[in-house]
Parts: sequence; C-alpha cells; structure tokens
Amino acid sequence: MLLQRTRRRPRNLRLLHLVPNFFTILGLCAGLTGIRYALDGRWELAVTFIVVAGVFDGLDGRSARMLKLTSKLGAELDSLADFLSFGVAPAVIVYLWTLRDVQGFGWALAMLFATCCALRLARFNSELEKPDRPRWTLHFFTGIPAPAAAGLALLPMMMSFANAPAFVQGWWLNAALISFVACMMVSRVPTFSVKRLRVRRDLVLPTLLASGLAIAFAVAQPWLMLSLTGLAYLAAIPFGVMAARRMRQEEEARSGAAVESANGAVPEAGGRPPEPGRIVSLEPRQAKQP
Repeated sequence: MLLQRTRRRPRNLRLLHLVPNFFTILGLCAGLTGIRYALDGRWELAVTFIVVAGVFDGLDGRSARMLKLTSKLGAELDSLADFLSFGVAPAVIVYLWTLRDVQGFGWALAMLFATCCALRLARFNSELEKPDRPRWTLHFFTGIPAPAAAGLALLPMMMSFANAPAFVQGWWLNAALISFVACMMVSRVPTFSVKRLRVRRDLVLPTLLASGLAIAFAVAQPWLMLSLTGLAYLAAIPFGVMAARRMRQEEEARSGAAVESANGAVPEAGGRPPEPGRIVSLEPRQAKQP
C-alpha cells in the first residue's frame, strides 16, 4: 500500500490582516516624501510629512493590537520604517535647513542622530523578549522613543513656522538640541508613556472638553500647538524621572515586605521552619506524663 503525502496549502490571509503593514508602509513613504520636499526647500511640507509618518506609526501599532495580529515580518518592517522616518529623515531635514552651515560638523551630528535611532530601535526589539521586566517599567519608555525624538529634533523648525524669534534658526541651537535628543534616545532615562495613562471617571468630561479645545487650537494654529507640545514634553522629562523613581521604590518596598513576611514565620523547636500549611502553636509545650 502506497502512502500519498499531501502537502498543506498555505492558508490565504484576509485583506484585513494586512492593515497594520499598510499603515507601516504609508509611514515609510511619508518619511521619504519629507526628505524629497526638504531637498526642494519646502520646509513646511517636509515637516508635515514627518508628522504624518508619526500618525501612521501610531495607527499601525493600534490596529495590530485591536486585530490581535503580530508577526515577525510586521515587527521588522515597523523598525525599518521607524528608522527611516524618525532617524534618517529628521536628520537630513535639519542638516539641509541649518546644520549644513557648519558642513562636516553638521553632517556628523546628523549621522549621530540617525545612528542613535538605529541603536535605540535595536535595543527596543531585544528588550521585547524579556518577560521578567519590573512592573513599573510598563508605564515608562527607556529613553526618548523614536517618533518623539524626531519631533524634538524638528522643534526649532516648527517654532520658526510659528513666527518664533530668529535665533531658533541658529545652527548652534539645533546642534545642541539634536545632540541632546540623540543621547537621550540611547539613554536609560525613563520617560512617560501615554499607553498606560488612565482617566478617572469623574475626570472623563473635563478631559474630553480639554481634548476638544486642543484639537480646535491645533487646527487654527498647528505649528504653535506642535511647538508647545514639544516644549511640554521636554519639561516633563524630569517629572518622569521622579515618578519612575518613586514607583520603583514602592515596588521594591512591596517585594521586600513580601519576602520578609514569607521568611518571618516562627520556627518550630529544633530550629526547623514550619512546613507549609502547618499551624504552629505559640504556647509552651508541657512535659509528657509518664
């Protein structure tokens, strides 16, 4: 009797399963388009496409979590797209805008920013495989995430669009800022993560009202709103460090108390600790009657 081997046909994927990857590719294309407009000297369009890439980056992660679709291909594609849109593109845009005034030094800073972004993304992917991370780290990023770093690198340019003083276009300010952000990307400094923020029930209505006002202000004055958001993010970094330190100390105190309670049981006579589930009497034992 001959046994016929049947090959399993690969199961076809529904188009809905490709939605996260579509958003990732759109973000990558937006980053490339930002470089194209920077080469043409159309700075507002260049920065706009970096912001659009950030929106697509948020949508691909959100859609993947909602659809419960995770794959190795999607993770690698997302990292490559983030490196181009938030590492290479902002560095090239800032260089063409002002850092090329110092030529080789400015290009070295642009390469530093792109390199730190690549290192950060590689470290982020490696840390995803560590399931035993402390609980307090779920509320914070380690260093500045790549999309936020791109926005901070472009912050002086956005401020210039909002009629800020002329000094924001100085190469020295942009050089200092891009160096600081590059170092923060690969640092261990904890920064706030909005993914775990929760709103109390009694603050839902005020939060919605504030969000509506913020959206209206962003529509009326987009560059001013983005500039204020970037400045607020910079100002929040020290508070994130203090909040992370407090949460880490509280978690360590709870774990230490749990260990002490586990090791603080009264030992039996003879020096042996009580067996699990065994009740130990604290009353003195009486001598046995003959």
